[in-house]
Amino acid sequence: MKKSIITLVLLMVAMIASAKELKTVIFTTTPQMHCANCENKVKGNLRFEKGVKEIKTSTEEQKVYITYDAKKTDEAKLQKAFEKFGYKAVKTTKDAKIPVHEGEV
Repeated sequence: MKKSIITLVLLMVAMIASAKELKTVIFTTTPQMHCANCENKVKGNLRFEKGVKEIKTSTEEQKVYITYDAKKTDEAKLQKAFEKFGYKAVKTTKDAKIPVHEGEV
């Protein structure tokens, strides 16, 4: 019985130690996303970045929502990842209104 309790306690400690610190950041991009191909370009390039867990894009809001493991990456590294495929990312908020620039490619 004593061994079972010790094993259970050690297992719980291991689970707590391996818990991930997930954060979500919101970016707007330049150039802006106008279509599914733009969204796919962003998702396709960012999915291989270390620590990225989820990517949501919205052409209507002109925002990219990225959930990431803060132990493996940070906002600055994610911004540099955008630059690798020709985009500039600027941190924004959920409530911010991003003007759509017509004709931007």
